[in-house]
Amino acid sequence: MTAIVTGASRGIGRAIAEHLMSRGIKVISTGRDTALLREPYIALDLRDPASAGKLIDFAIERTGRIDIVVNNAGATKRGGFEALSDDDWTDGYALKLFGAVRVTRAAWPHLKKTKGSVVNIAGVGGKTPGAEFSIGGSVNAALLSFTKSLAETGIADGVQVNAVNPGAIRTDRLKKRLGSGGEAAFVAKERVTRIGEPEDIAQLVGFIVSPAGRYLHGALIDCDGGATKSI
Repeated sequence: MTAIVTGASRGIGRAIAEHLMSRGIKVISTGRDTALLREPYIALDLRDPASAGKLIDFAIERTGRIDIVVNNAGATKRGGFEALSDDDWTDGYALKLFGAVRVTRAAWPHLKKTKGSVVNIAGVGGKTPGAEFSIGGSVNAALLSFTKSLAETGIADGVQVNAVNPGAIRTDRLKKRLGSGGEAAFVAKERVTRIGEPEDIAQLVGFIVSPAGRYLHGALIDCDGGATKSI
């Protein structure tokens, strides 16, 4: 089996790639920081419309098939609404939403052949956005809607489609947000069980794409320590 994992140089993406590899799955990684990517990889910026085709061609050349696509790449700028520019909004959508759409579209013919699986890594902000997360929240919401739409196509084509909404995960970005109050204050303020680890998301993705998780389809799965309070 072959999996493509985008945004795989660090954090959640790297953990997903390593977890799938530990299960004997060949992983094609992509990202922009080549020093942190595991072989085989291709360095790409998914904001570039041509990059999706290059990624899929690379995967087919290396392994001859695509069974799993994990769309994880995406970083959106935080900040108050009035401070966010058109360029900030455009950049947020270009990488996380359009990157995922293009990679999935390019991979879809191969996924139909293998009866494969797509997992979109969105985020709990897509359901409960905050004032400082207007770009990320709206992009995640769009990605969740895309997942539901694509899942219906997947029924006809035999391709599994799901999304995972991580909560606060211990990444470099979160460490900067914790500030002087530290982890305990953050957990108390957010009313969650704990800060998540990248491996929490990786193990969930591993289950979804396994035979045991195949009945999951069109699911938007919160993995957030209880952060999402809405139904």
